[in-house]
Amino acid sequence: QVQLVESGGGLVQAGGSLRLSCAASGSIFSIHAMAWYRQTPGKQRELVAVITSGASTHYADSVKGRFTISREYAKNTMYLQMNTLKPEDTAVYYCHLDNGRGDDYWGQGTQVTVSS
Repeated sequence: QVQLVESGGGLVQAGGSLRLSCAASGSIFSIHAMAWYRQTPGKQRELVAVITSGASTHYADSVKGRFTISREYAKNTMYLQMNTLKPEDTAVYYCHLDNGRGDDYWGQGTQVTVSS
């Protein structure tokens, strides 16, 4: 009963920026953590960034210093600010929510394509 909708993906040149959004709605009683994952065809989905209920953040080494994860708590919305994008950042980016009570949810994904 929780829905996640990503937006903000698109095509950008190397060195450019994009800001992804994930809006959560439905029966949200608690949020333990929200995270961004990404997946390229033929590869496993990988964790990009996570933000916990205590506002701790963690990033994959490949995006440290370039990406910033944040939450707007009143709107149950999560963001991923992506700067200095590289072609290797090209992937489908997925929003994930863990309620800390045995349930987790995924968004449908949004395509990010970085051209050289």
